[in-house]
Amino acid sequence: MNLHGKDIKIFAANSVPHVAEQIARHLGLPLGDAEVKTFSDGEIAVSINESVRGSDVFVVQSTCSPVNDHLMELLIMIDAFKRASAGRITAVIPYYGYARQDRKAKSRDPISAKLVADLITAAGTDRVLTMDLHAAQIQGFFDIPVDHLQGVPLLAPYFVEKFKDFSREDLVVVSPDLGSVTRARKFADRLGAPIAIIDKRRPRPNVSEVMNIIGDVQGKTCIIVDDIIDTAGTICNAAAALVERGGAKEVYGCATHGVLSGPAIERIENSVFKEMVLLDTIPVRDNSCKKIVQLPVAPLFADAIERIYEDQPVSPLFN
Repeated sequence: MNLHGKDIKIFAANSVPHVAEQIARHLGLPLGDAEVKTFSDGEIAVSINESVRGSDVFVVQSTCSPVNDHLMELLIMIDAFKRASAGRITAVIPYYGYARQDRKAKSRDPISAKLVADLITAAGTDRVLTMDLHAAQIQGFFDIPVDHLQGVPLLAPYFVEKFKDFSREDLVVVSPDLGSVTRARKFADRLGAPIAIIDKRRPRPNVSEVMNIIGDVQGKTCIIVDDIIDTAGTICNAAAALVERGGAKEVYGCATHGVLSGPAIERIENSVFKEMVLLDTIPVRDNSCKKIVQLPVAPLFADAIERIYEDQPVSPLFN
């Protein structure tokens, strides 16, 4: 039984076309010929301008802002490929929107991350390739295989090179909350540095109050590691606390997904951060902030796509 298509074809919708182009270039392939447009009434129109019959199709689309438009583009493209007799369809979702709505926080809350997983599956997807889901358990929301890449193997080498002349005793990797300790520890292991933890309390959504710093950051260079930066209030408050309360020498930040909504870019620009390093799973809407550096995810996704096509394990990419 043939478990994959006869050839690889990479297609892009409108959220991260640069990532799709880089993936295709890395694989030595042309980007698939498709158009995703919008009618005057807001409906999405998809045109696939080449045959995909029997092909192993990979659709690259982050469900970032405008989230619902990009989600519908993905669903409609998948439906188009399914009806065009594609051999296998993989949704490549560098940033999975709605991931933070992964549980019922209070009575009568929806679990939107599960609903989106059901929609993607129902559209005809055979497999999902994504990166740094806000909660790893979201993989279980799908009834199809999910390959879950991690951002740390891309972010850590940047800082290893940046601080190659530093004594590891002068570096501290900081978790911005208790829920990110595992990620921070993996990052710290790659740098050979200790970790510290910010203990905070959140009185209302998008507002956080730093309560305590667990660990020694006095006179040290700190690297705050997170998965998502949205309004940047939490991470900027954490950076300020490290300097003002902990006596840190300087603070760097990094995250897999830079949502950067609302006042986020202005906050980062005015913060104590020396640099904020993000992966390009989401395009930065404003390039005016010189503190923001973006690293490409396309090489890692291209390697994963090649392994999926050849029925090879994806797990070596975690290292």
